[in-house]
Amino acid sequence: MSHSTTSRIQEHIGDPVSDAPPVEREKLEEIFQDIQADLRFDHELNGCLNCGICTATCPAAHYYDFSPREIVQLLWTENLEGIHDAMQEKIWSCAQCYTCAARCPFGNSPGGLVMLMRETAIKHGMESAKSVLRPFSRVMLKLISTGNQLSPDMINPEGFADWGPNIAKVDAPLTTLRKAIPMPTLHTTKTAWEVNLKTSIELYTIWEETGVLDSLETIDENLYDVICDIMDEKRDDYEDFLDELEDD
Repeated sequence: MSHSTTSRIQEHIGDPVSDAPPVEREKLEEIFQDIQADLRFDHELNGCLNCGICTATCPAAHYYDFSPREIVQLLWTENLEGIHDAMQEKIWSCAQCYTCAARCPFGNSPGGLVMLMRETAIKHGMESAKSVLRPFSRVMLKLISTGNQLSPDMINPEGFADWGPNIAKVDAPLTTLRKAIPMPTLHTTKTAWEVNLKTSIELYTIWEETGVLDSLETIDENLYDVICDIMDEKRDDYEDFLDELEDD
């Protein structure tokens, strides 16, 4: 995660200790239980020697107020207040490179534990999760509506300000260049490739059944409504297509 993204989170949520109202003990316990109940928890947390190898080798720890060892210690000692505080900012600094997991002599995976904490933050609709994921709403919309994470017309300085000075170099005539690609489905800048309707419906069904869309509704209700409208329309189109096949 870039420094500018982290700064925006800090500005948005403020100091998690001084600004936020105290959280009830029952809520803190519920949050920890959701983390602990995940099947991955016991696999990712096996104890801690407090050796610090994870933090010493962590790229994010060199740039942000983030320590994989602290995350492991908070969860290992069931420090409910500390866990909640870390979920307001620190867990979003992890780059998910899993260098920590490769180096830990106990076989812990701080990166995996951070992922569980992030998912729980989303489940509970924490403001930190909303702040971090808000810039990705256009990517989510593109993914569910077209089957593409990114399209050529999305790669621009306005959409990727965090890319730094190199993004300013993306000023090529994309429409002309795309027409030079021999495959007809790649002639547009609106999608990177064409995903057929059946595949799009299947992807949506997977996200629906696995709870991805429920999480999205928690984080961005407006985006959730838009995506539901898009997919309802696609499902109607697919049903019409199947009806036409039957008639033939």
